[in-house]
Amino acid sequence: MAFALASIPTMIASAAIAGTIPPPGADPGGLWSSTTQKQGKPELIIEAQHTTAGSSSGASKSGAPKGNPGQVVYTPPIDHRTPAEKLADCDSLWDLQKRCVPVPERPADDPAPEDPRATQPITITDLASFSPAPGTLIGEPDNLGVAGLPTNFTTDAAAHTRTGTLFGYPVTARFTPASFVFHYGDGQTRTTTTAGKTWDALGLPQFTPTDTSHTYTERGTYQASVDTVYTAEIDLGTGYFPISGTLTIPGPPQDIQIYEARTALVAHTCDEDPTAEGCPTR
Repeated sequence: MAFALASIPTMIASAAIAGTIPPPGADPGGLWSSTTQKQGKPELIIEAQHTTAGSSSGASKSGAPKGNPGQVVYTPPIDHRTPAEKLADCDSLWDLQKRCVPVPERPADDPAPEDPRATQPITITDLASFSPAPGTLIGEPDNLGVAGLPTNFTTDAAAHTRTGTLFGYPVTARFTPASFVFHYGDGQTRTTTTAGKTWDALGLPQFTPTDTSHTYTERGTYQASVDTVYTAEIDLGTGYFPISGTLTIPGPPQDIQIYEARTALVAHTCDEDPTAEGCPTR
């Protein structure tokens, strides 16, 4: 039996190109010499030339004469193996471990966890849990007053920050007073945009009307307070941005004692004569 011109390395190369092994029952003297395409499927043409005693061997070339009895056309089936199975066959059949490169099977990417801030926007009511500071009311002078004369009021409410978490994320909230609602305890209120200033800071004498003062008409004890209306901003680590709406935080009540003043001509001051008309002991 005479082989075609293809050599053993050529046979191995041809088999690697075709990606399969010779069909069962193929002539053991055949060589894998070329691949073709037929109706979109790869083919192997296995060629062999048989000689009898006394005959000379002829070289078989690609494109052997039609009807050559040593030519068999083999169409491999569609390969449904996984890349891992193909790699295993490649290693075991041809010992080409260094040449067999597995095709990575990339798992589907897990969807990114949904940011709850995208579906649950932060609102002003969410920030109520951060407990912005209430404003404390201060009556001047010393939470005392005189009926018929202005009593001056101020509050210590000011801009401040609070830290906490929202939807599992750290957040810094900044609260800024936008307005104040003074409750004087006699049914009267006043809304202002100022926290008030003392008479001394304003350069005014006592019992002078101010933007936050109130005049009581009768003596007595009144519980006065102030509500602070805050606007809010939050910082998620990239800078502050505003939140729509406002938060109203009530302040604690304060006892304001209002006295009645009477005038009289006296010969001595209360220090000189504590029993004189208009002195506190009377």
